[in-house]
Amino acid sequence: MPKSRKRRSSGRRAKVRRAKPGARGRGGFFHIQVRPKRDFVSFRNQDVGARGGIERVAGRRANGSWDTQKWLIGKSEAHRAGKRLEPDTAAARKVLSQLGSTPRHLGGDRFIARPRRKIPAREKPTPAMRRAQLANIKKAQAALRKRRRARA
Repeated sequence: MPKSRKRRSSGRRAKVRRAKPGARGRGGFFHIQVRPKRDFVSFRNQDVGARGGIERVAGRRANGSWDTQKWLIGKSEAHRAGKRLEPDTAAARKVLSQLGSTPRHLGGDRFIARPRRKIPAREKPTPAMRRAQLANIKKAQAALRKRRRARA
């Protein structure tokens, strides 16, 4: 009998417990847990990029804030190499690089990793944020110039 199917013989009938998602290794996704499930009260799946490739499972805390509980990476996007998860596509490589640590194999299709580091307010805006701000300003200025030329 598989590990995840435990029988309890306490009384009349033996009960069979449900296996955790990804515990048996037969699903279509690798599960990379970033935060414990107990921190959240409800969950929502969010497709990232193309349908069926990579999904983010967002959890809502009791105070109403949302955060990533785990990532689901399709088996067409990555493969297991021993105890490591190796990305096959650029999208999977990006998700794995943004984690706070390399995913560690738990069993089946399940992995665990740390979330990425929180950036303190004193370190903001980061160089990436500055680049994004400048790019957005340039886009807005170009759109404004285009609109003005169209009127004239």
